[in-house]
Amino acid sequence: MTAHSTRHRSDIRPALLFLLPAGFGFVLFYAWPALQTFYLSFTDYSLLAAPNWVGTQNYRDALGDARFGNALLVTVEYVVINIGVQTVVALLIAVLMHRLTKSSLVRGVLLLPYLIANVVVALVWYNMLDAQLGIVNALLSWVGVDPVAFFGETSTAIPTIALVNVWRHMGYTALLIFAGLQAIPRSVYEAAAIDGASEWRVFRSVTLPLLRPVLAMVLVLTVIGSFQIFDTVAVTTKGGPVDATRVIYFYIYEKAFQQFDFGYAAALSVVLFLILAGLAVAQLRLLRAGSSDLD
Repeated sequence: MTAHSTRHRSDIRPALLFLLPAGFGFVLFYAWPALQTFYLSFTDYSLLAAPNWVGTQNYRDALGDARFGNALLVTVEYVVINIGVQTVVALLIAVLMHRLTKSSLVRGVLLLPYLIANVVVALVWYNMLDAQLGIVNALLSWVGVDPVAFFGETSTAIPTIALVNVWRHMGYTALLIFAGLQAIPRSVYEAAAIDGASEWRVFRSVTLPLLRPVLAMVLVLTVIGSFQIFDTVAVTTKGGPVDATRVIYFYIYEKAFQQFDFGYAAALSVVLFLILAGLAVAQLRLLRAGSSDLD
């Protein structure tokens, strides 16, 4: 046995010891609850009695549940607005930072909204956008615009919630993209400048292609996170008005903790997991996240 293999084997035990707490936490708080949820999705369970096996009945009920379908549509609307605006704004901020300043202070300021709890952000914006007492409507009244019930109208509720979360997350997303920009060699930009490429041509033909792996990661993370929107809705609209903001996570919460239909809620959770897994795989393949134009 060589000294290298002996040293390699001696490193395994400390590595396993360091991984043990994380592995224990993963099994206890993720793997085991996930397995329980999968089992309960095939049962009729309400906390008051032992689970009763019903097979795939919960999944068949979900296919005919109009409110579940509406919750999916509302969630998709939120995701499209949130991801579309957030990605464009974050990309713009990241490019401006990369070109104009790399100040740690600027990066810290951008990250501040992300460090505030979602519930606090929701409460602050809920009060700022209040139709009667909110400062935003007070400013609108000064310019002759009638008060707007941002959270109280079916046409504005979801866009308002989406933009509130754009404000909270765009700094963090911008920093992820900024890190990807810093990994692009300056020689690529110098070669484009020598060829006489304009700023827009450099951005379209050099920056965006080389950012593809980072943008793929950002999109996967933000899409999954957007589908899990809950606390902003719970604090502000509670699913209203008229189911206009009843997103899928809030609907699952209502089924489980208000109607105590845990078996059906577990089935909806499994369906949501399958949707997110499919979206993640599709995004990674379409964006070719595993390859880079630098290779």
